[in-house]
Amino acid sequence: MAIFELELPSGVVAHSLANAEKQAEALARTVAEALNFAIETDGCASLVVSGGRSPIRFFEALSAQSLDWSKVQVSLADERWVPPSHSDSNEGLVRRHLLQNEAGKARFVGLYQATPTLAEAVAGAEQGLAALKRPLDVLVLGMGDDGHTASLFPGNPGLGEALEQTCEVACVPMLAPAAPHQRISLTYPLLASARLQCLAIQGEAKLDTLRRALTVDPVQMPIRAFLHSPLEIYWCP
Repeated sequence: MAIFELELPSGVVAHSLANAEKQAEALARTVAEALNFAIETDGCASLVVSGGRSPIRFFEALSAQSLDWSKVQVSLADERWVPPSHSDSNEGLVRRHLLQNEAGKARFVGLYQATPTLAEAVAGAEQGLAALKRPLDVLVLGMGDDGHTASLFPGNPGLGEALEQTCEVACVPMLAPAAPHQRISLTYPLLASARLQCLAIQGEAKLDTLRRALTVDPVQMPIRAFLHSPLEIYWCP
């Protein structure tokens, strides 16, 4: 099955790439063009990316793109409540693989706070995010096999509120169902404000997940909330 065989909502653009390297290169070019446009138009640009292991090729390809990185803010769609030195830290991943080369000049807006409680960390992240240019210029999401995106996991208390258009906070506490770390996730209104929204997925199983998500409520599979224009999906086998 290829992604173009899915019945996607009107306005959603799908790109099928030959392999992970081609996917990373194509996505990096698209993101760089959007960031350049924002810099030329507004004098600065904001980019929000997701963590995990699959974005590494994309991060490295994007770090080599030619643009004025000193005018780019980079932040995260979600973060585990662990310090940047931890192997599971999304901030650590971004610093190692994206904020390199010329991209090292970008300003990073992190979510992790070394606080006694997760609630205090979320409050600190909320304050830090006030400096992030809005609406976002570029958002790059991933998707789990359960249909979660960012750290908006099915079954979490407060998920429904975080997915509401009227949600007034920028981030919320979340807990992954199968991982030990507490999380901080940006909320739907902030994520969905992005002028360019991209979803990067790999493999046939993710297409099956996407197909299921198209038939359910966002509270059951949160990626469903993003499956509308102006989303661009980048997929490879």
